[in-house]
Amino acid sequence: MTELLPIEAVIPTLVAALETSGAAVVTAAPGAGKTTVVPLRLLAAPWLSGRIIMLEPRRIAARAAASRLAWHLGEPVGETVGYRVRFDSRTSARTRIEVVTEGVLSRVLAADPTLEGYGAVVFDEFHERSIAGDLGLALTLQARTVIRPDLRILVMSATIDPGPVARLLGGAPTLDVPGKIHPIETRYRPPPAPGPGRRLRLEPHVAQVIRESIAEAPGDVLVFLPGVGEIGRVAELLADIEPAVVPLHGSLPLDEQAAILGPSTRRRVVLATSVAETSLTIPGVRVVIDGGMMRVPRFSPRTGMTRLETVRVSRASADQRRGRAGRTGPGVCYRLWGPNEEAGLVAANTPEILAADLTPLALDLASAGIIDPGDLAWLDPPAPAALAQGRALLRLLGAIGRDDRLTGEGRRMAALPLHPRLAHMALWAKAQGLGNLAARLAAILGDRDLARRPPAGELPDVDLRLRVEALGDDRTQLPFEVDRGLRTRLRTEAREWQRRLGASEGPADPERTGELLARAYPDRIAQRRPGQIGRFLLQNGRGATLLPSQPLARADYLVVAEVDDAGADSRIQLAAPLDGEALAEWVADQAERRETVEWDSARRAVRAVEQLTLGAIVVSERVVTPSREQAIAALGAGIRRDGLGVLAWTDATNRLRQRLAFLHAIDNAWPDVGDAALLDRLEAWLERDPRVVTATADLDPATLLLGTLPGANRAAVERLAPDRYSVPTGSRLAIDYSDPRNPLLAVRLQEMFGETTTPTIADGKVRLTVQLLSPAGRPLQITQDLAGFWRTSYHDVRREMKGRYPKHSWPEDPLAAPPTRRPKRRD
Repeated sequence: MTELLPIEAVIPTLVAALETSGAAVVTAAPGAGKTTVVPLRLLAAPWLSGRIIMLEPRRIAARAAASRLAWHLGEPVGETVGYRVRFDSRTSARTRIEVVTEGVLSRVLAADPTLEGYGAVVFDEFHERSIAGDLGLALTLQARTVIRPDLRILVMSATIDPGPVARLLGGAPTLDVPGKIHPIETRYRPPPAPGPGRRLRLEPHVAQVIRESIAEAPGDVLVFLPGVGEIGRVAELLADIEPAVVPLHGSLPLDEQAAILGPSTRRRVVLATSVAETSLTIPGVRVVIDGGMMRVPRFSPRTGMTRLETVRVSRASADQRRGRAGRTGPGVCYRLWGPNEEAGLVAANTPEILAADLTPLALDLASAGIIDPGDLAWLDPPAPAALAQGRALLRLLGAIGRDDRLTGEGRRMAALPLHPRLAHMALWAKAQGLGNLAARLAAILGDRDLARRPPAGELPDVDLRLRVEALGDDRTQLPFEVDRGLRTRLRTEAREWQRRLGASEGPADPERTGELLARAYPDRIAQRRPGQIGRFLLQNGRGATLLPSQPLARADYLVVAEVDDAGADSRIQLAAPLDGEALAEWVADQAERRETVEWDSARRAVRAVEQLTLGAIVVSERVVTPSREQAIAALGAGIRRDGLGVLAWTDATNRLRQRLAFLHAIDNAWPDVGDAALLDRLEAWLERDPRVVTATADLDPATLLLGTLPGANRAAVERLAPDRYSVPTGSRLAIDYSDPRNPLLAVRLQEMFGETTTPTIADGKVRLTVQLLSPAGRPLQITQDLAGFWRTSYHDVRREMKGRYPKHSWPEDPLAAPPTRRPKRRD
């Protein structure tokens, strides 16, 4: 090496720290040389016995780092320095430094928890805090603690707080290295405020600042944008500029990414995602334009799905981006926000383990034989609820058992570098001879949608079958515009998956897409709600919708691969139909048969059905007869919920209840017939009925009222609280017991002539209140002293009523007059 980088000054201290402590943390500013110097210097460490494995957070960074390290040695990649990333590997028996993506380490540890053959593990750019990086560090620590005390661990980053990491490593030494950064001028260019009712669009402002920077500053321009969509739109706005406009993002083929990292004879404007923040030096870049936004995955426990969200960059990311402008000379950084906004930026990005889907982590833990994540040392431990949700999905996929231990299917899934959902789908498809279709789906579902979305307007057709067709013949007519660059890359990935799955080249039948998709997303099978278009119920119980204009809005069953997370019912963004034959096969494989016996308030009856269900979805049902025990339980629950009013009360049973309430009021030995007391005796009453009763119309409340009375008391009810009373005319009139402490007898006055004794009940212990009525049935007098009424108040009543009812008898002496029901006869 002809130039000493700042990291060189601390190499002796670092080598010594790793020898004595077994671990170290290096924080090095951009340009310090940590990635390209440290691994080479560690090769000469006297304590190193074995290879060095160095982790990078992205494939492009891993390949670039390996190439740079090999260049320093004057060797091709694959000799002393090699790399391993998904779909690409260059190593040999002579390789001593392996640069890998973080997920590769998890698979190495799963295959060999002792890391035999490795002497040091280097975690580069650890501030990115991916789940794979956190897990890799936790498992490596466990290996060193339990089996490999000679294993050295080095964590390197430009922006991470070294304190927590050093404590996690058992108090490891920390070394801070200044960077070799040229002066950088920061210029703020906040976008103009949008007009009333208008939405701010980032791309036009970015394009304007790019044009400004080309005129103001020399060198290549590196522009940070949230995602591929924004990159494409900005590129369209710059079609007329002189410098070459090139994209840089993870969706590009690796050879195209590598080409951008090489020197160029022409000035360039590189439109990049966050992939260009760290580990990469793009030759010639002297200008950075930071749009201030980034796209991160966010897992929603509510929907069980992960979607990308556009968020503000953190201060750490903004500093990383700014540093790119000073790697090769004095530079300029344009920040597309105001200086007063910087205080509002969060300090660092949220660790992925705190915000992402933990299903892959749950599978990795099971592969490592870890049942309790508390057995590992974490920088941030996984949230128990999120991990439990991931394990629940793995059990549904058959990857782990009830004891959370890996199954045979789980081992096969863990061997594929795919999300567990897609791994399960791919393995099943391979067994069914559908590996070609699974390969296409794995490529499509592992990336962004290749259907271009219009700048404004509704989603393109969400049918996943159309994406499968898009990877076939270019001449296929599709109802949307295809991202051609992405299609080319997905075809390459699909061919690689075909190779991995042992599938032959050839056409893939799009019509079986739903069948395969159900194996990846069994919790997202969706049934269209009865009589509705575009409204679906997912197997997991969530609701989901499609616009009625979508062709799949009328499908009876869908499998949903992607939804948003807005509103009570999420919006479906990618799905495939599940036809009747595929559904029948799935039902035979996965459905549960269950009998539901429940109270139907509208019918006031027990409803018993046998249902064939997929989670919350009812595939079919038929009415069945419940057992006597089930009917009693459901009737009891329903009557308690809706109240005793659901019983078939009649005037007679209502009066009986009032009579019993009267008896209880005068003597506590009689049973209470209030609502609470009757409900307490409800099941005992229902159990005495030998029939299987399912409707309250078939129940006689009188049996509930009399059921607990001894036989003698039942007879005593009629004696003590008669339903009717015989008056002097012989009429049997109903006694009103609505007020249990004041029973009432309403009778026309003329029917009581000659009666001097006030009527009584309860063996003469309780006087009835007599309500004397006019011939028209209107109240004239209320009394419990009938004799006193005849002597006094009667005469006032007679004077008033005689003229009003002249056809009726109003004798001067009512005690001598015969009682009568009819008007007096004409002379």
